[in-house]
Amino acid sequence: MEIIEFEPSVSADGRTVIFQLSTRGRDLECAVTREALEQHFWLQRGAGEERVLKTFADGRKRITAVAERKLLARPGEKVLLTISDFAARG
Repeated sequence: MEIIEFEPSVSADGRTVIFQLSTRGRDLECAVTREALEQHFWLQRGAGEERVLKTFADGRKRITAVAERKLLARPGEKVLLTISDFAARG
């Protein structure tokens, strides 16, 4: 799968980081919740936009890998990553 990543941004309401993955000639919008970044990537509550984007950048490889798996499991659906997407599977 060919993946091309675009610059992420914080949503207007501040609840998600929006990013795009491009695969098979299609650009797909994805998002990861702020709660997931707080729970699994050590983002501090109340952090500003710059810190949110830095935290996303630090966890980008893991976040995009999870987004890819979710995209493969549910083709064509918008990908919204939540806390449960990063929970350890036992």
